[in-house]
Amino acid sequence: MATILQIETATPVCSVALSVNGTTVALKEQAGQHIHAANLTLFIDEVLQMAKLSYAQLDAIAISKGPGSYTGLRIGVSTAKGLCFALDKPLIAIGTLQMMANGFLENHPNYGGLICPMIDARRMEVFTAVYDNKLQSLEAVNAKIIDEKSFVLELDNHFVTFIGDGAAKCAPVLEHPNAHFSAINFNSATYMSKLAYEAFHRKAFEDVAYFEPFYLKDFVFTTPKNKL
Repeated sequence: MATILQIETATPVCSVALSVNGTTVALKEQAGQHIHAANLTLFIDEVLQMAKLSYAQLDAIAISKGPGSYTGLRIGVSTAKGLCFALDKPLIAIGTLQMMANGFLENHPNYGGLICPMIDARRMEVFTAVYDNKLQSLEAVNAKIIDEKSFVLELDNHFVTFIGDGAAKCAPVLEHPNAHFSAINFNSATYMSKLAYEAFHRKAFEDVAYFEPFYLKDFVFTTPKNKL
């Protein structure tokens, strides 16, 4: 038996799920800007209440590790680590882009092409990766500036579905007969259930004291201009 609390805050979606043996039994999520700090702990309490479970009955905490929003990741990881310390439970880290690709495949089990999840970074830049229909990584997670030449090799040889909030802004640039775009949101903690369960049985746990989110890029501080 593996009861795992799952947290996703790497994107504008604040999402918390509870899974038992790889199956989601409770889910609470909401999309919006700057909502994670106010809602995360409330959502955790709610999913435990939905499942009629206590914190002590958890076997592990799983966190969507990024890349994604710097602030969102800090909030999610800090909360997950705090729970692990307080409850003496192991920490599991799941790549956010892998989680998104897994969500697409769970909703399209007969899909035969490639999946390219994209998280909006800035302007025409996205955090992205490419996976096949077995969730094997074909292109490592990276920050990419999208132009007309992006993914040409993949598109010339495969049907590719682009997903995530970064995909919509790139659609006008990635014009190709094999390029398709999904408007469905896969930034959900429920899509961590299978991955977290597999990691739990492999004992693929993080060092709670030293674990940090996968930011991919350094956070850039900006100074507002003085008003005249």
